[in-house]
Amino acid sequence: MTIPMLDERPDSVGDMHNSVPADVLIVDDEPQVREIVATYLEREGYSVRTAADGHEALVELARKRPDALVLDLMLPGVNGLEVLAKLRSGGDEVPVIVLSARGSEPERVAGLELGADDYVAKPASPREVAARVKAVLRRAKPAGPRTIAFGTVEIDVTARKVTRGAELIELRPKEFDLLVRMASAPGEVLSRQDLLREVWGSSSEWQDPGTVTVHIRRLRRAIEADPAKPDHIVTVYGIGYRFDQAP
Repeated sequence: MTIPMLDERPDSVGDMHNSVPADVLIVDDEPQVREIVATYLEREGYSVRTAADGHEALVELARKRPDALVLDLMLPGVNGLEVLAKLRSGGDEVPVIVLSARGSEPERVAGLELGADDYVAKPASPREVAARVKAVLRRAKPAGPRTIAFGTVEIDVTARKVTRGAELIELRPKEFDLLVRMASAPGEVLSRQDLLREVWGSSSEWQDPGTVTVHIRRLRRAIEADPAKPDHIVTVYGIGYRFDQAP
């Protein structure tokens, strides 16, 4: 973890909900990491709680649902993946940023498949973590009702709801944001770097572009008749992805 200079100032004030600071729960077994990240987020205007292990994290989550969760994977006792699995199995869609020294692809994918919204590998600067927190909390609402339709699927952007006929398609927040971005511009080819920047508020310098790949895979399973041969979320080899409204 990179320690900020004493005169370093945050770039922005933390996300607020009706003038109430967003509540962020940091779970990490390293006291220095907890202290540094908590201090920086508090300086940005967030309300911060911390937990030192998975059991303590579950207690804090049960006591009060946070607006965002920064979660280490390598925790004593109940590990981070178990915390994440329990959270998602209960239907809680609180945005989760996995913060861990684990850097191998299987571990990253496991966290993302369980429903993590973002992944930051240690060492990471507290400024980067704060930027990721801000990105996952940012949920801009359209000025008025808006729907996007393709095939038998309809996206209600205002209500953040996706349906196929009378069937509700369950999507995680970041999956929904990714689908809206792509479906809003059919035919436009977007690289993984484009999507990291526009959907995650991130970049390939900060975040593994594999994050996009995992979310694309989950989206295809949710909306495509045959995820192996997608009609709508099409791979443009060597470049990225394109959204087609009709097969």
